[in-house]
Amino acid sequence: MLQNNLWENSSKENIGFEQLKDSVVSDLTIVGGGYTGCSAALSAAENGLSVTLIDKKIGFGGSGRNVGLVNSGLWLPPKKVESILGKDSGIKLNKALSKAPDLVFELIDKYKINCSANRNGTLHCAHSQKGFKDIQDRYQQLTERGAELELLDQKEAEKRIGSSKFHGALLNKKAGTINPLSYCRGLARAAQSKGANIFEASLATKIKRKDNFWEIQTESGSIQSKMLLIATNAYQQNIKGIDPSKYTPVYYFQAATKPLSKDSLEGILTNKEGCWDTATVMSSFRLDDENRFIIGGIGNLGPNISKIHSSWAKRKTQSIFPSLKNISLDYFWGGQIAMTDDHIPKIYKIGQGAYSIFGYSGRGIGPGTYLGKSIIESFLTGSEESLPIKPTHSNNEMFGKLKGNFIEFGAKLNHLA
Repeated sequence: MLQNNLWENSSKENIGFEQLKDSVVSDLTIVGGGYTGCSAALSAAENGLSVTLIDKKIGFGGSGRNVGLVNSGLWLPPKKVESILGKDSGIKLNKALSKAPDLVFELIDKYKINCSANRNGTLHCAHSQKGFKDIQDRYQQLTERGAELELLDQKEAEKRIGSSKFHGALLNKKAGTINPLSYCRGLARAAQSKGANIFEASLATKIKRKDNFWEIQTESGSIQSKMLLIATNAYQQNIKGIDPSKYTPVYYFQAATKPLSKDSLEGILTNKEGCWDTATVMSSFRLDDENRFIIGGIGNLGPNISKIHSSWAKRKTQSIFPSLKNISLDYFWGGQIAMTDDHIPKIYKIGQGAYSIFGYSGRGIGPGTYLGKSIIESFLTGSEESLPIKPTHSNNEMFGKLKGNFIEFGAKLNHLA
């Protein structure tokens, strides 16, 4: 059985773009049509810059394979971010990304992006007593920094989730869920409406610096620009002249049912919050706007569906919601995450007027949208102060593939248990 991506099948934003077949000149070239690249293209076009974005296909990478949870911040608790970056830099990043859901939903409203947006919140679910202590600590740290959250005990969590499997949950009512591919395509549509040139079936093959310009070659065209943004995250292919981003590749997959009846879903996620748990080998679950149940977990499905991971998905669904015991899973798809050693995104300065942004460690929607917008502010002002993360001139994370293989091995062991 081959992968079958629900987001592709249910996307209500289906715009397509032509291949680049000419030589063009732009203020800015963007390589990568995910959240970061499309957000940057939109912001650049809104601010009067000429911009050309190229990719194989808009949303082809992680943006079209995402769980669709629009959360604030990073996976890390804020104190951890501050300890890694230093207090002032950590506070700056935490404060910036706390606003990310507002930016995402504002863009959805402003450009009428048809992505099944639901801002009824997300739930971080405690899979154990230790997990509950973790979300208690997060609750304290986040509320001290101004976040409006609710800490639910076991009974409150059971009532809201519809499952007795969790020891509690942390509710963020300002977060929400979307069809992640539709959102990405909607950003691209909005960027084009503001004048951005967007091309699909157009991969960068060579990039070089010449006479104060960046020259970007594709299979059948070329671009010359003053500024350059590489926004390929975990899906960068070989580009001559540009070092590949270094990170740990982690795979995450999802499975979904066909639309279920209200009777089948009685008491289950009645507000349709998006959920993920506190387990080391994390899993997620949610409903979409047509009442499909979606379960996700760490693991590589491969070109043909992995029996280990697909069998786990069925058992996990039944474990959380016994009433879904006999429900079939009709969609299976997966994607790759770029995880950094410290779980903090990187802004890597390639050269004069050129950056690469990557390493969302699985949380790309809010941070990707925000960083795409903020890099344009930096280009416009000529100052890096508007960036929530200080750019780095080194790209030296090591043993990424080995660490990724270790994580996959651990996921398989966990899913066999």
